Amino acid sequence: MIATIAQGAVEGAEHDGVATFRGIPYATAERFAAPRPAGDWTGVRVADRFGPSCWQGGGGILSVLGGDDLHFDEDCLSLNVQAPTRGGAPHPVLVWIHGGGYTSGSSATRWYDGTRFVQRGEVVVVSINYRLGPLGLMWLGDLEGGERYRTSGVNALLDQVEALRWVRDNVAAFGGDPGNVTVVGESAGAMSIATLLAMPSARGLFHKAILQSGAAHNCFDPHVASEVTSTVMAHLGVSDLAGVLAAEPAQLVAAANRVQQEAFRQPGRLAGGTGISLAMPFQPVVDGEHLPSHPIEALASGASAGLALLAGTTLDEWNLFRLLSPGGLDHPELLDRLDAIAGHGHQLHDAYVAEHPTASPDELWSAVLTDVVFRVPTVRLLEAHARANGSLDGGGAPGYEYLFTWPTPVFGGVMGSSHALEVPFVFDTIGLPGAELFLGATPGPELHELAAVVQAAWLAFARTGDPSHEGLPPWPAFDPSERRVMALDLHPHVLDDPQRRQLACWEGIR
Repeated sequence: MIATIAQGAVEGAEHDGVATFRGIPYATAERFAAPRPAGDWTGVRVADRFGPSCWQGGGGILSVLGGDDLHFDEDCLSLNVQAPTRGGAPHPVLVWIHGGGYTSGSSATRWYDGTRFVQRGEVVVVSINYRLGPLGLMWLGDLEGGERYRTSGVNALLDQVEALRWVRDNVAAFGGDPGNVTVVGESAGAMSIATLLAMPSARGLFHKAILQSGAAHNCFDPHVASEVTSTVMAHLGVSDLAGVLAAEPAQLVAAANRVQQEAFRQPGRLAGGTGISLAMPFQPVVDGEHLPSHPIEALASGASAGLALLAGTTLDEWNLFRLLSPGGLDHPELLDRLDAIAGHGHQLHDAYVAEHPTASPDELWSAVLTDVVFRVPTVRLLEAHARANGSLDGGGAPGYEYLFTWPTPVFGGVMGSSHALEVPFVFDTIGLPGAELFLGATPGPELHELAAVVQAAWLAFARTGDPSHEGLPPWPAFDPSERRVMALDLHPHVLDDPQRRQLACWEGIR
């Protein structure tokens, strides 16, 4: 299979009606600088190997799901295309932005194989790599000489913008419709999409958005980002910009990992001790130029006007991270933590106990972080979107909310419906190697049916801006006064304002 794009000809492979092209460079990266368009080539470029992923630490989802061709480099800006081999009208385009806390992840991850999307929905699937951690988001603007790297706090997002420009200019060569592009992301990928909505350079490059377990609250002001940079430099043992520039990528990543571990032990510290912010030391920086304002403020001012949104979370997001951290909280410690992040610990405690009357302090803390990190920001994103779009009868674009509630039986069931659990259902990759570690034994027909239902919703939304289809009950558009949510489980159903008492506890807290 050969396609001719602006840079030259690329050769992919065909299998089961799907043409796959891997490792196409969309831009080039130099340390801490904005991405530049990739160069051209002569002849036919063989696109049969994933491009390098950004330098990152070990562990994480890559250690479980990995990929057949994982390798790392600072110049990591490539993408993959999967498209129908049949002709026909231009196909809707899905652009996948992977998660990983802005510090890990790769488009080569097995879960992100778009084969079933293409086969079931006649769409074109594009997946991208982008810069991560200090290489993509470390703010240098307050260092002497740092004005040369004015994009350093948003380079990961500018990489994504460059990839979307590539899609606009080239996806027609693969049968895709550049006028019908849906961005899809999970975790930091979803946070990226919310940030792209607030970036002037991204406007017009996509037309619909699906945000899985991530919303519009994960950005830093420069003074917080400078604190992160100072901490990284201390771990590197350098005192100026020259030292940062001279560091090997593995050294930068190792120092960043130590900062990440410190932040994970103290959730909220980087937000000043209170507020809704995940313990992620590398987040886009509101620099006033490339990212003029916080994404949630931009959405409230109409940044998502005219774009249909589908957003949601899993029921027990934080249970995945709970497995990675020591337990043993007692009630006084829990109340101290609740006071630290909200200032009214007893009120929070009572509201969550009412919803989870038999839960241990560790389980209550996990439920709180599920909401404060994921669910509350998602609801606020949809509320801001709904207000800015006004009456749907007047032409505003709708929003839709889902809650993925199927609980995995692994680890004795303690994960419940945890973070990232919906991803293999979205891609219908539940039978691929590694998935059993999250899903249990070989998936039965009921899980394959759930995957088909979930993927059909994503496909319907990509085509029309409405996730409804015949395999689901009627899916109402999000209304802030009702907050009706589609529960995605073995028997999908609509929930009326679920967990309203818990969510009410966070009103007025940023």
